[in-house]
Amino acid sequence: MRFMALVYFEPGAMDHLTPEDVRLLDDATIRHDRKLRDSGHLIFASPLAQAETARSLRTVDGALIATDGPFSEGKEVVGGFLLLEAESLEALMPLFEDDPILQYGRMEIRPLVEHTHSETGEGRPDFALS
Repeated sequence: MRFMALVYFEPGAMDHLTPEDVRLLDDATIRHDRKLRDSGHLIFASPLAQAETARSLRTVDGALIATDGPFSEGKEVVGGFLLLEAESLEALMPLFEDDPILQYGRMEIRPLVEHTHSETGEGRPDFALS
């Protein structure tokens, strides 16, 4: 079963970190991602650029509208994600007890939903890095 983990941060949550602190945090999160990969649970993970670099898309009366920045006015923004594989959500929980990024934000993990095309029976394209 596949899961998506979204990592949320309040704006400014890491503003107090020095460049050395950021380097150490990056190193720690890379080590944690490698641990998840070695255990067979991590498919892909990545931090995201600052929310100010986002482009939000929607349609209005059939026209595509793009706006700069995050769509919602929420107090948190998505700062990264992990695509995971496990037998169950419960099996994933212990793997994040030592995740260093959770000192600065929170993580939401949800199962992915598998749909198939109603006429062809085809599912969505599988994940590929290329």
